[in-house]
Amino acid sequence: MGEQTFVEEVLESPTPVVVHFGAPWCGPCKMIEPLLTRLQAEWGKRFKLIGINADENFKLSIRYRITTLPTILLFERGEVVHRLEGLHRRDELWRELQSVLASPSQTSIPPEAIPSDRSS
Repeated sequence: MGEQTFVEEVLESPTPVVVHFGAPWCGPCKMIEPLLTRLQAEWGKRFKLIGINADENFKLSIRYRITTLPTILLFERGEVVHRLEGLHRRDELWRELQSVLASPSQTSIPPEAIPSDRSS
């Protein structure tokens, strides 16, 4: 993802954006991807999900001080409002993202409702 695309897709987005910094060689990154995809499927257009290869996007990695993979940043109105670093258990990650993204009227989605072929 180029700098201009990042500005358009993330910083100028009218909806919240979950940015997942990962790398092809990162096992924990691959474990988190299905959960993030499921979260987006459940919540539709309430947020955008963007995956960034940290190795190929060195400038963005430096700008956002990415030192651990995976790192998940939640952007709202162009600002980082929440940061998660490293591997989290499936239910912890789900709860954390849900607490940040959910409005008071949003129905809670229990982590056990998420199909997983891996145990937490």
